[in-house]
Amino acid sequence: MKTKENQFDAIVVGSGISGGWAAKELCEQGLKTLVLERGRDVKHVQDYPTMNKAPWEFDHRGKETEEIKEQYYVQKKTYAFDESTKHFFVNDKENPYTNPADKEFRWHRGYHVGGRSLTWGRQSYRLSPMDFEANAKDGIAVDWPIRYEDLAPWYDYVEQFAGISGQNEGLAQLPDGKFQPPMEMFCVEKKVKSAIEENWTDRMMTIGRTANLTKPIHNRANCQYRSLCSRGCPYGAYFSSNASTLPAAEATGNLTMRPNSIVESVIYDENTKKASGVRIIDAETSETHVYYAKVIFLCASTLGSTWIMLNSKSNAFPNGLGNTSETLGKYLMDHHFQVNTVADFEGYEDKYHYGFRPNGIYVPRFRNIKDKHPDFLRGYGMQGGANRQGWGYGNRKLGFGAEFKDELMKPGPWEMNLNAFGECLPYEDNAVELNYNVTDKWGLPTLHISAEFKENEFAMRKDMAVTQVEMLEAAGGKNIRTTDTDAIPGYGIHEMGTARMGRDPKTSMLNGFNQLHEVQNVFVTDGSAMTSSACQNPSLTYMALTARAAHYAVDQLKKRNL
Repeated sequence: MKTKENQFDAIVVGSGISGGWAAKELCEQGLKTLVLERGRDVKHVQDYPTMNKAPWEFDHRGKETEEIKEQYYVQKKTYAFDESTKHFFVNDKENPYTNPADKEFRWHRGYHVGGRSLTWGRQSYRLSPMDFEANAKDGIAVDWPIRYEDLAPWYDYVEQFAGISGQNEGLAQLPDGKFQPPMEMFCVEKKVKSAIEENWTDRMMTIGRTANLTKPIHNRANCQYRSLCSRGCPYGAYFSSNASTLPAAEATGNLTMRPNSIVESVIYDENTKKASGVRIIDAETSETHVYYAKVIFLCASTLGSTWIMLNSKSNAFPNGLGNTSETLGKYLMDHHFQVNTVADFEGYEDKYHYGFRPNGIYVPRFRNIKDKHPDFLRGYGMQGGANRQGWGYGNRKLGFGAEFKDELMKPGPWEMNLNAFGECLPYEDNAVELNYNVTDKWGLPTLHISAEFKENEFAMRKDMAVTQVEMLEAAGGKNIRTTDTDAIPGYGIHEMGTARMGRDPKTSMLNGFNQLHEVQNVFVTDGSAMTSSACQNPSLTYMALTARAAHYAVDQLKKRNL
């Protein structure tokens, strides 16, 4: 039964990067908006329990415990997880999923208000015109239904609110943006940058474009160079839903936040051919509730939103909401990385760096820009940076006694690393489906995820290693060593696809405004909407797509088209 308490203008499912933006835009345009988050509430600052702790204040000094081994066996494999951030990651034992024995998938998740916006790496790059045209040009998968020009003003919009620091470089493959002042490169990074640009006309290096403020905005302070971002920032210096978009939404008086709300399905009305609302399970009481709205935004993360749609079955859509095309759950992508090269640099022993910069460098894509590479399609960018080793470098040195100890009090030698992130092509058989044999604590089916990187990605990885060595050698690096860790989907934490945008309802789930082709008052604006992955970190694109879709939805509501 519809009552005043369970009826809203809009419902947003998820409160992470996409959900926070949907909430902000819908609320600011006057819609009474309900945000449903499946996990616990997290209040900015007051719920960051480890934000100021020193290493010695942790019971286990940040090391792995038996609890972590037994209950966080997937989550512990990401860079952002340790004893100081454990509370921002799911318990794997309580949140199962499956994959084939020969196709490992690492699903890194945070079920709480803010989601992964509290622990993300903050690197923020625009997709380029060539990225939106790539599928059509290469004859792969389906064409994007939008072009760069459609999203460019929304990139401008979200960059200025989120606060992205960086340097404009005038590159076609990495469009410039509305940036705050860039962070400064370290001395060795400047050396490597100069060497790259002296030796190659098609390669360059810039400071990372990161969602860390270098100037205060919106009651948020500038970055303090603590590099403790994944614990939650008490200064609000990096962009998160908790520090930025959700407070903006709340300030309108139009926001209702309901944590501990597991969205079980979207309710489809066959008479109106629209969604009428969502059905939830209260995570604390296990009670079922229904909420109604004129428009619904699914922003529960790529696999979260796809799970909801797969589980939203009706007579009209027996295989999932709006899934007549049979593409729901397919074409899963993630960036492949962990081809990493490190070199030592001599001659800078009198130089150090200021603070702990929570950012690195970026080498934009240079393959398949003008000349076609013979071995693979698309390309890769590189992240990394220079640093002086700490006292731990003594682990590799021989010595003992007072003189040896005194030596370890000095900063160690400089080293520089490059780590490549490569594009993954959209493959139909990289897919997810509901697994009714393995259920969660509420009796709901879980996801079975089957994905792997293929020939194009592995050919690209060989080239990554070659070009990393070339550039570090050209800069005078010594003792150069390359590692290629197993390429495992999910490890990049950039899962995309599974409810892709497209021009044709027969081959895609969403149109050019992120609407379900067949249920037009449902919008999907997280990573599941991506038609191809490009090689850039995708979160900035999710923000721009979400803001654009929210404004379009409000316009359509005003015109009574929804």
